Amino acid sequence: TLNAKAALFAIDEIQDEREIKIPIMVSGTITDASGRTLSGQTAEAFLISVSHLNLLSVGFNCALGANQLTPYLETLAHNSEFYVSAYPNAGLPNAFGKYDETPEDMAGQIKEYAEKGLINIIGGCCGTTPEHIKAIADLVAEYTPRKVKEIV
Repeated sequence: TLNAKAALFAIDEIQDEREIKIPIMVSGTITDASGRTLSGQTAEAFLISVSHLNLLSVGFNCALGANQLTPYLETLAHNSEFYVSAYPNAGLPNAFGKYDETPEDMAGQIKEYAEKGLINIIGGCCGTTPEHIKAIADLVAEYTPRKVKEIV
C-alpha cells in the first residue's frame, strides 16, 4: 500500500503540474484468510488509505479466489464512491502450480458479485484463460453494474 500511495502522490503532482486528469485504477490483494493485505490492512483501511484522490476505481485482485473475495468486495462496494473492480484468480494453485477451477465454476462464483451489485469492472487474474473471461463476460452481461453512490 505504501508503494501505491507513493505512486498516487506522484500522479497527483503530475496532474496538477500538467493540468490534466488521469484515470486511476487501484487494486489490492487480500493475502490470506485474515482478510488483510500484505501490509496488514483490512479492506476498509486499504480503501481509506488510497481514497484521497479521485479514483476511477478501487478493487481487489488475485489471492484467495472468487468465493473468498466476496466479503472484501462488499466492504468496498458499501463504502466507496468509486467504481469497484475485481480480478479474482481461478482458485488456488494445486501441487503442480496449475489452477483447477473451470470457467463455469469461476463464473458461478462471480455471479454473487453481480447479484449483489458489488462490481463495476470484472476480470481475471492467476489461472484465468480466455475461456474463463468469456464465461465471466457472458454471465455479467445479464446484470446491471453497481450503482456508484455519493458518500456523505
